[in-house]
Amino acid sequence: MEYNIIEKNNQIIIKDIKDFHPKHIFECGQAFRWHVEEDGSYTAIHKGKIINVKKDGEDIIFSNTNMNDFEKVWYDYFDLGRDYGRIKEELSKDPILKEAIKFGEGIRILNQDPFETTISFIISANNQIPRIKKSIELITENYGESIGFYRDREYFSFPSPEILAQADEKELEDKCRVGYRAKYIVNASNMINNKEVNLDNLPQLTSEEAKKELMKLPGVGPKVSNCILLFSLNKNEAFPVDVWVQRVMEELYFKEEARIKRISDYAEENFGSLGGFAQQYLFYYARELGIGRR
Repeated sequence: MEYNIIEKNNQIIIKDIKDFHPKHIFECGQAFRWHVEEDGSYTAIHKGKIINVKKDGEDIIFSNTNMNDFEKVWYDYFDLGRDYGRIKEELSKDPILKEAIKFGEGIRILNQDPFETTISFIISANNQIPRIKKSIELITENYGESIGFYRDREYFSFPSPEILAQADEKELEDKCRVGYRAKYIVNASNMINNKEVNLDNLPQLTSEEAKKELMKLPGVGPKVSNCILLFSLNKNEAFPVDVWVQRVMEELYFKEEARIKRISDYAEENFGSLGGFAQQYLFYYARELGIGRR
């Protein structure tokens, strides 16, 4: 992808960028390590770096970064090498997706750290986004290391598998408000640390093989494993089915209640290798508009 990029004053500005809206990207359920500032911008953390992202007309301003970090860290994180215009054009052949895409036209799938994503989505089970975000923030504060301040707020790294494998379950439960998921977090971290499940090998596997490996981890079922595949392992055909995706599929596609297998089979047959992108547009559309809310 070709961009008109300007570097100045600890900022990177991309002029006239299409298919990029910070609100759509951060609030579509794929990530939890972000904070909305008073000016409507978003501050996020990845690989020990802190970045602020703001939409300014047709431009996007990335603050607290330089060209070196932008090229090495943020270009990949924000999936800037992918042509979302072509993805949206293909998916818009489906009239329902066409409407969903209009609503969340600026969504991009973030390329996140596999271990952090695994723990985050273990926490996400039967949970709500504000609580998930708070638990992850508390985990970083209690078990991570300070990576600095931005706008008077201190940010911390996400702890390693080794650190979380050694955490006391009761302490983790009490300090980080993760409830019954504490034992899953500790045991999964231990398995990952011992390479019983080797996250580094998963990108080379097929989606089904990687999914089987991930589901060896406690607290990781079909939905969570698909989230990990999609949001950290570049398996873009993965189609996580949560309550919102189930509702939107039942309401707009099937016109009746549908089992998760039926929904997954439909997505595989109709969305194919673009399933993950379709899922994000549908999820954001359903949740923001309350489609199928009972």
